Amino acid sequence: MFRTPDGGSWTYDELRAHVDRLAHILTSDLGVVPGNRVLLRGPTTPWLAACWLAVLKAGAVAVTVLAQQRAHELSTICQIARVQHALCDIRSVDDLAKAEVPGLRIATYGGDSPDDLLHRPAPSTPFQAVDTAADDVALIAFTSGTTGRPKGCMHFHRDVLAIADTFSRHVLRPLPEDVFAGSPPLGFTFGLGGLVVFPMRAGASALLLEQAHPAQLLPAIAEHRVSVLFTAPTAYRAMLDQLDGHDISSLRRCVSAGENLPAATWQAWYERTGLRIINGIGATELLHIFISAADEDIRPGTTGVPVPGWQARVQDADGNPVPDGEPGLLAVRGPVGCRYLADPRQQEYVRGGWNITGDTYVREPDGYFRYVARADDMIISAGYNIAGPEVEDALLRHPDVIEAAVVGRPDEDRGQVVVAYTVLKEGGERDAEALREFVKSELAPYKCPREIVFLDALPRTATGKLQRFRLRG
Repeated sequence: MFRTPDGGSWTYDELRAHVDRLAHILTSDLGVVPGNRVLLRGPTTPWLAACWLAVLKAGAVAVTVLAQQRAHELSTICQIARVQHALCDIRSVDDLAKAEVPGLRIATYGGDSPDDLLHRPAPSTPFQAVDTAADDVALIAFTSGTTGRPKGCMHFHRDVLAIADTFSRHVLRPLPEDVFAGSPPLGFTFGLGGLVVFPMRAGASALLLEQAHPAQLLPAIAEHRVSVLFTAPTAYRAMLDQLDGHDISSLRRCVSAGENLPAATWQAWYERTGLRIINGIGATELLHIFISAADEDIRPGTTGVPVPGWQARVQDADGNPVPDGEPGLLAVRGPVGCRYLADPRQQEYVRGGWNITGDTYVREPDGYFRYVARADDMIISAGYNIAGPEVEDALLRHPDVIEAAVVGRPDEDRGQVVVAYTVLKEGGERDAEALREFVKSELAPYKCPREIVFLDALPRTATGKLQRFRLRG
């Protein structure tokens, strides 16, 4: 069942009734037909999860986005995915309306209007699920590429079960009495799996938190006796300084993904709590975690071994496996594969039947995989993937900016932080805070540069190519 911080809860029977009612409204009032793309936007709540389930039950395709994403980002996503309908929390509707997507029908929930999804009349009878095939598309999740243009990752109905029956079943091993909670929003596949798919597959419950920073997570764990926690290494580091006075004795499983988990963070958490963090690497392209280890099989400082059902290897740029102990590109294959929506980058990600994740790894002689670095220009900050070119494009939309370069700088707390180097037109005001506020109006706040440096010129080669390595140094 689903729980909320105020003590509310839905049983599975109540959830099914809500989902059936929403599915009736989708197919009758809103005219959704199988195959339609339906965008879902809002904070992490039971109603957002119910909307996701109703879209799938109606045979449509759920397009998940973040509540923080801005109009420009949402417009691009809707264009790529050809979104016709949107179900949106009333508190998150403004930027979606500002996106001005042609023909988009927006239905809100959580408001007072008679047209609100929660107030519309609907049959109380069960909804007969559309007879979809295992390899019909159920979900399109978006990830930013290093070029900045988002990529739509299509996942089948069978994929949703596959992640539950691989990582969750064999590594996490949840119990019906477990209570799941965590920080990743449902717009991320990390959160969708950890807070909806995995607990439901196990018959467990999930506490869905709209605000899930360490300051909210720790008291919620104590109050609701959370036993399975999903969050990023950044949050575990932050919680270490706040543990005193909080009862986390109910925890039995702690899962980390989204960025590399340093051995020092793992060790510090273990010493303070006695809990072994389950590290893992996943990807939006592959829906969830595919390399991990739990309990006595954990080797701090490594990600783990291939999850049952998955294969992994380290290879060179030509696709040849490299010897153990040597760095190379991580390549994986298994029950879920990358399927970009109408994007030529499919050929870059899938090569010779292997999914190339963009990470440099080393396979140790004992079969464990150790993270080295990103192999591309993706910036990973506090578990978020941030494409530098996307931030550059936002900066260049400011009338005073004529050049911009964005890089990731190592940071002890967040892994990396976004740093922007800008060149202004003559007479432009060097006001970093004003420029930051401009970027926040264009992109989700987590993509905003932590630091903005003003230069007279960006470092370039004799042929005019930008020398990013000089900015990173």
